[in-house]
Amino acid sequence: MRDSKIKNIYRRKDIEKTEEKLKMLGLDFKNPKKIAFFYKNAITYLNTRFLSSFLVFLFVLYKCGNMSYILAPTITILYYYLFYIVTFTIPIQKRVRKLDHEALSFFEILTLTLESGRNLEHALSIAVFNVDSEIAKEFKKTLFEVKFGKSLMESLEDMKNRIPSESINNILLNITQTNVFGNSIIETMYNQIDFLREKQILEIKGQISKIPNKISIISVLFIVPLILILVLGPVVIGYL
Repeated sequence: MRDSKIKNIYRRKDIEKTEEKLKMLGLDFKNPKKIAFFYKNAITYLNTRFLSSFLVFLFVLYKCGNMSYILAPTITILYYYLFYIVTFTIPIQKRVRKLDHEALSFFEILTLTLESGRNLEHALSIAVFNVDSEIAKEFKKTLFEVKFGKSLMESLEDMKNRIPSESINNILLNITQTNVFGNSIIETMYNQIDFLREKQILEIKGQISKIPNKISIISVLFIVPLILILVLGPVVIGYL
């Protein structure tokens, strides 16, 4: 009864969006020893975000004197959006990078297993047994759902809601479509592996291209001032 009253405070759209984000945070966020309490469910998260913002508003209003009526709402709004970025945006982006990094090796093993003549479900079982990674844990949960009555295609569709990576979701989509239309799943997997490999190469090239800019910034901040001190130091000392 209490939860239903609280739900009326928030828009249904906000609750559903928060639930989607919580799913995207991954399986580790289901372990209460590793996460903050506000990740428990959507209502708890929204309550924490709202109440902490209200406390920030009161604190700034009390501490900032004459400027408080301007600073309090401004800082509160900034905190409200920063809370979302720190608790959702940054962890999800970090998880996307991790999943994309693990995807290539996992799908390579899956494809080799499929080539040995096993069906998709059996191949997934072997792959998740031999790979210890975030993406393997997600597939393990998918197979667990299949064991308790869901079809493999339904479980893969549900898995897409838990995966924030567009690359992996595209692979899952291709797997389900291949299964529906009866195309060669091995050929599909090789195409997806080539795509992942090319994507990783482009990311590495992008990181390499950023190195000169980083070196330039370091030079401006540290090396150039040091050179100026060495050159101008004796002149300044002689003048003094």
